[in-house]
Amino acid sequence: MPRMILKDHQWELVKDLLPGKASDRGVTAKDNRLFLEAVLWVARTGAPWRDLPEHFGKWNSVYMRYNRWCEKGLWTAIFEALSTDADFEYIMVDGSIVRVHQQGAPKKSTQHCEAVGHSRGGLTTKIHATADALGNPLRLILTAGQASEYGQAQALIEGFQAEYVLADKGYDSDGFVTAIREAGSAPVIPPRRGRKQPRECDRELYKERNLVERLFQKLKQFRRVATRYERLGRNYLGMLHIAASMIWLA
Repeated sequence: MPRMILKDHQWELVKDLLPGKASDRGVTAKDNRLFLEAVLWVARTGAPWRDLPEHFGKWNSVYMRYNRWCEKGLWTAIFEALSTDADFEYIMVDGSIVRVHQQGAPKKSTQHCEAVGHSRGGLTTKIHATADALGNPLRLILTAGQASEYGQAQALIEGFQAEYVLADKGYDSDGFVTAIREAGSAPVIPPRRGRKQPRECDRELYKERNLVERLFQKLKQFRRVATRYERLGRNYLGMLHIAASMIWLA
């Protein structure tokens, strides 16, 4: 059996979130656990779908099912269901660039739609993330790699009720600071050097921002996240939400 296997207690937490149960309308899935473990094996190892071990079943059937779940947004729904018990003492936002493998490169005409762009290292995608006070993922957004992190700042905190919002100085703008305060939170963002009216920043609390950087390290332990092989943005986001769900199940 492969190294990446769901533990029994993890399966108990996730099994009722998956479609295809006997109690659901429509066709009952043959084996949701085996399918989930097959997808986790690909996500963890970064191997091509064609190299999926035979005991998981036909690789094409597994991939087609994975693709359908991505199209329906099921991986996102599973992640959101698992991430409801967050610690909102403070939240943190940050971004991280991922290299796009040549096999995952979409057509030039669709690169922007698929969250792929050009950076110094070639084709890249940027992951924008929100983490809670324990470093657990709360929200994940994809953009082209050259896109600014600030561009997704307000979308990352929308709807969250936290005491503080932590971010690096790249997020220092009057608009974002105002949005944080209007949400009832206090900004913990170091002011830019050239700011005419510098704000105070709780430097001790700001040190906790390393948790969001550690989150990216955890996500990228899944090789299918660390390098993007999926041409469709929704399918790469599916891999990202699978990795984020495993963090909540750990």
